[in-house]
Amino acid sequence: MNEQLPAGGVELSPADLAALDARWSSCWTPSTVAQRLAGLATPWCVAAGWALDLFHGARTRAHGDIEIAIPAAGFPEVRARLTGYAFDAVGGGRIWADATPEALAATHQAWLRDPATGDYLLDVFREPHDGDTWICRHDETIRLPYRDVVRRTDDGIPYLAPELVLLFKAKHTRPKDQEDFARTVPLLSATQRGTLAVLLARAHPGHRWLAEL
Repeated sequence: MNEQLPAGGVELSPADLAALDARWSSCWTPSTVAQRLAGLATPWCVAAGWALDLFHGARTRAHGDIEIAIPAAGFPEVRARLTGYAFDAVGGGRIWADATPEALAATHQAWLRDPATGDYLLDVFREPHDGDTWICRHDETIRLPYRDVVRRTDDGIPYLAPELVLLFKAKHTRPKDQEDFARTVPLLSATQRGTLAVLLARAHPGHRWLAEL
């Protein structure tokens, strides 16, 4: 994605931001997303907080939305599967409704909207990659094959490996991120903890979570 955002779009006002919780209240669940994207050729996975709950095998907290990650080149296939809905590009506190190719190319996040209700159903992260190699958008030196990035539940729902979810959460470390870290780390294998420690030291040197790994 490009660093410079395109012209246009609408800046999200405080009122717009306050209304988002209601607009996301009918978002899909992981199982619904898996049904909608069944048989998709491009790799995809549930990301963020929902991914950790899939790792835990139970819902551990409320979620305001649901995110999936896909390689950027796979977006046309996802878009073709979700006909009848609109994609709004999001970035820099602005939103581009019915996003043009220019807006999509300049951002990494797109919200799936139901045109009939205006509700948001799914947040799609379009990730950098090199063929079948995933590239961390926070640190492009972190590159892993997709087979090491995506895990699956017993019933086949793909989700981002928990150590990578925590790597992304380390950037802001909001209260919910700290809770997710404390809840998840004790369940990680020694290998997963080691991977998280190495990647965290690379992407966020001196991060306070390192002392707990």
